[in-house]
Amino acid sequence: MLDPVFNGGLDVAEWVLYGFFLFFFGLVVYLRREDRREGYPLEDDVSGRHEPLGGLLFTAQPKVFRLPHDGGTVTKPNAARDTREVNARRTAPWAGSPLEPIGDPMLAGVGPGAYAERARTPDLMLHGAPRLAPLRAAEDFYLDKHDPDPRGMIVVGADNAEAGTVSDVWVDRSEYLIRYLEVELPGAGGPRRVLLPMPLAKIQRSRRRVQVQAILGSQFTSVPTLANPDQITRDEEERVSAYYGAGVLYATPGRVEPWL
Repeated sequence: MLDPVFNGGLDVAEWVLYGFFLFFFGLVVYLRREDRREGYPLEDDVSGRHEPLGGLLFTAQPKVFRLPHDGGTVTKPNAARDTREVNARRTAPWAGSPLEPIGDPMLAGVGPGAYAERARTPDLMLHGAPRLAPLRAAEDFYLDKHDPDPRGMIVVGADNAEAGTVSDVWVDRSEYLIRYLEVELPGAGGPRRVLLPMPLAKIQRSRRRVQVQAILGSQFTSVPTLANPDQITRDEEERVSAYYGAGVLYATPGRVEPWL
């Protein structure tokens, strides 16, 4: 039985309630520290000045993450910052104002065309093999005979202009689905191949063609290419997806303008 002087008239339910309050306060402080591992320090939207992390209670202690497949280690948080030049200008001087791309909006790397700098190594499966591969390299994969085989089909852009021909299919060997179509583009210097994300491709089986609304037929020539024709890195995936994302808004001047 508790000493009445020490207890002060508090019953067990009140002790449990106060204990819960202390636990919840500690949990909030812990979560507020942990959520500052990435994306911090904050950058002022207008001046670009980096804000401090927030002091002892609101700054996570550095933690070392060991990457698989002998990929080394990564420490978060760290002092590394994205030093890339932003190829855009503000349309107004206040925070939150839209950015207007400078130069070719398809390659500016802003808005829907923005991308993160990721590792220049391929995404690997558990046993260390590249996760994404063309069918010519993934010999144990094949297309179901009941599904349309896009290889050999003509690829056309949003303007119905012919861009090239599907030369191969890239599969995800972990998810068992198609990630990219490989498009062979004709050119004076010889054919070159670029990737088309499968979610942006509409296969028209009866017409033996692949329709792409994200970009125009002539814009396929600027799709980022791969350093290794049979392998794609995480960084290349970002850049390829960003290019098509930029096309959704910037492929034609009319897409940038408001509907009303």
